[in-house]
Amino acid sequence: MLKKGSAKKVTIYVNEDTQHHLSALYQDILAFLLHKGVSGATVTRALAGFGAHQVIHTPNIEALSEHLPLRLEFIESAEKVEELLPTLYDMVTDGLIEVQDTTIVKVATREKQQAEPKHPHERKAGKAKLMRIFTGEADRWNDEPLYEAIVKRLRMMDIAGATVYRGILGYGAKGHTHKQNLLHTKRDLPVMISVVDSEEKLSQAAEAIEGMMQDGLIAFSDVDIVRLVHANPLKDAENAKLPAR
Repeated sequence: MLKKGSAKKVTIYVNEDTQHHLSALYQDILAFLLHKGVSGATVTRALAGFGAHQVIHTPNIEALSEHLPLRLEFIESAEKVEELLPTLYDMVTDGLIEVQDTTIVKVATREKQQAEPKHPHERKAGKAKLMRIFTGEADRWNDEPLYEAIVKRLRMMDIAGATVYRGILGYGAKGHTHKQNLLHTKRDLPVMISVVDSEEKLSQAAEAIEGMMQDGLIAFSDVDIVRLVHANPLKDAENAKLPAR
């Protein structure tokens, strides 16, 4: 790990398409530095440039766009740089290696946050009611889609949850077929809202929703529910300390 004080800054200039064995040279240099435990290295791609071959490399010329100059930099102790230089010297057969004295003023590394330990789930099972509300996508309530208004009303009544499904084809009591038609901008696809909660709460919700619907269907079914709740002892302990509202 780098320490505050004197150090060496190494800059290596190569072209993006310069090869080393069967891969790009800059990629092999990065892999070598990582293998040797270098604290960090950065590769930046230049917009344009020229080197000893006196050829301007620019993205404006397609044939030279993959031959743009790259700048690879890393900072390490003098001892570490001295250890790495012989191998880097052999790897860079077409390019430039520069070493400068530098001073490290501050080394700051943010500690990785430890992952929160996993706790077993709490399993809750029992009897409940399933309420399904069938309506149309074009149905309205107070200038908004009826299905949105129903979900808002269910939320205000503290219903455990609701899911809205859009059908692709269907018909109702009137025998009219509702389907998606690319020739018509008006959509009246069938919509179903599924809700699961206690019988008492759903009875109250159905009474409120019935007054909002002009055409549709509300159906009830008995269901067995299995609910998995993520248990967190730390948060449970914190919540236990909170004053009652």
